Amino acid sequence: MPLAHFLKQHYKQHPKLGSRDRKILSDMAYCWYRCERALPIGLSFEERVRACLALCNKTDKHLQAFLPTQPLHTDSRLADIFPYSIALSDGISTQVWLQSMLSQPDMFIRIRKNKDGIISILNQHDIPYKEITPTCIALPNSSKIDGFLPAADYVVQDASSQQTGDFFAPENGQSWWDCCSGAGGKSLLLADKQKQIQLTVSDTRTSILHNLTERFKRYNLRVPNTIQADMADSNDVATKLSNKQFDAIICDVPCTGSGTWARTPEECYFFTQDKLNNINNLQKKIAVNAAKHLADGGTMYYITCSVFSRENEEVVNYITQENPKLSVKTMEIINGTSISADSMFIAVLHSR
Repeated sequence: MPLAHFLKQHYKQHPKLGSRDRKILSDMAYCWYRCERALPIGLSFEERVRACLALCNKTDKHLQAFLPTQPLHTDSRLADIFPYSIALSDGISTQVWLQSMLSQPDMFIRIRKNKDGIISILNQHDIPYKEITPTCIALPNSSKIDGFLPAADYVVQDASSQQTGDFFAPENGQSWWDCCSGAGGKSLLLADKQKQIQLTVSDTRTSILHNLTERFKRYNLRVPNTIQADMADSNDVATKLSNKQFDAIICDVPCTGSGTWARTPEECYFFTQDKLNNINNLQKKIAVNAAKHLADGGTMYYITCSVFSRENEEVVNYITQENPKLSVKTMEIINGTSISADSMFIAVLHSR
């Protein structure tokens, strides 16, 4: 269970905890998972909590009483936050990645329309913001915007996820398939970019597909064709899609999420090598099964929110070995650490 969901349930079960108490406990929990393993042995539990708050540079007023009373003299080791020897993809260093774990990333919105109106409303509510691109705005992670920003004017979407859309080149009338659509962030981005495409989305979960459909309706976009399918099961994919071929495929596969662990530090804390092995095998199955439905001359976009080479370059190499008609046009890490965003990987493959 994600830490955010666990804390939400805990606070619901203990309604006597006030707003300040909840914020203090949440900060302590997140900081613990961010860097507790970097601390030397021998510290008491209380000392470790205080040290974690200090290492994460928590200087908020409500936490002053819980910070160490004296300067820290602990030999903290950043490398111990993630005690595994796993190669990262080109474009991001281990030091930068681990350092990014110590703070919560920003929240980002993609502006669909009425930018001036959105900026005006943010100013009216004294919400600080940074313009990352003409359509991407960064906000403090705790910003509550759904109560006053027009829902149809924006989408909450990480800056690096938005940047994957720069690689998409949809043309009028093309058939596109988002084979692991999830909540549909990239499908919505694609549909906003080119409305006159034939879009199919698939996922293993019917509830997710229902939510995706509702999101398309909310934004007044043409609802895509939906298919419930297990992309790791070649027989299920063949049954559901038959001989259908697509001009372009978005293959945003399940992953460890290591590029997003600054948001969910508990995932890093409880990571195991077995999880990476299992997810790597799953990614290869999904990507190979998806590639079978790419038309000649088509383009496939392999995407993860991981920084691990095993989930990125290794899988891309495997895809091209299994399907010699595919060649890599480009692949790169979208390093979001400098703007307090997630990090992602994208490879663009072309079918000859």
